[in-house]
Amino acid sequence: MDISGVSANGAVSAALAQQQVYAQQEAGVTMFKKALDTQTANALTLVDSIPRPPSTQGLPSNLGNIINTTA
Repeated sequence: MDISGVSANGAVSAALAQQQVYAQQEAGVTMFKKALDTQTANALTLVDSIPRPPSTQGLPSNLGNIINTTA
């Protein structure tokens, strides 16, 4: 690898630019994770808001086992 044509300033500038790109990518991933956590919390809240079906205790055991399709 021949680096004789590369100046020290150019190498430092390239390294700093690469470091900035990595920092931006890391910030983007962090924001994505936060957005995903927020969506998860919202979905759980929505699922929890679904009303529970009424209890079937005290009803006859044969209730709901036969459907009259000829009516």
